[in-house]
Amino acid sequence: MAFVVEPCERSTLNIHNSDDLYPVRRIYCVGRNYADHALEMGGDPTREAPFYFTKPADAILKNGSDFPYPPETENLHYEAELVIAIGKVGKNVSVDEALDYVYGYAVGIDFTRRDLQAASKKKGRPWDTAKGFDHSAPCSEIYPVSENGHIDDARIWLTVNGETRQDSNTNKMIWSVAEVIANLSELFTLKPGDLIYTGTPEGVGPVIKGDEIKVGVDGLSELEIKVV
Repeated sequence: MAFVVEPCERSTLNIHNSDDLYPVRRIYCVGRNYADHALEMGGDPTREAPFYFTKPADAILKNGSDFPYPPETENLHYEAELVIAIGKVGKNVSVDEALDYVYGYAVGIDFTRRDLQAASKKKGRPWDTAKGFDHSAPCSEIYPVSENGHIDDARIWLTVNGETRQDSNTNKMIWSVAEVIANLSELFTLKPGDLIYTGTPEGVGPVIKGDEIKVGVDGLSELEIKVV
């Protein structure tokens, strides 16, 4: 038996201080998980149940890569995010046990075609074209929990051409890492290879071709991307 077409290359991420690779299975993203970002997007910052959208695994873009400005948009936005890498199968996980399912953490960007998202919201349509396009999920190398511990109180920031645009702390997430994992595991069976982008703080904004973006979370490698 053979494939009728050549199988696609699997997306992977590097592991800090290792030659091993993390295979990416699914990418889940938490919407509006910082109160001030919810406000700037016209949403409700109260602690309502979290909601999610997804990106395809091949939306991953590795650290140091060029990011091709996507077609069909004139308002491309960055969103700095802490990323969770899942390390074992989990279903209906309790909050108390949720951190046991984390393999490690990374730094990511949720690139968004903001104009297409606004149009989709207005018509009550899905966000796929706004969120799930090619290269829309840049991500740094992963720091294993076994070496670096958990990230629960760390500065998260983003600069464009050296100018700070986002500057906050992961402790301001409405839903914590453990709570996000527990809630998401009630909706999907989480498996090794799953990434969870945990939401972005306030300060999102547009970028254009030629912009150089840096993103950091204290304790993790900085993510550097150039828009081309």
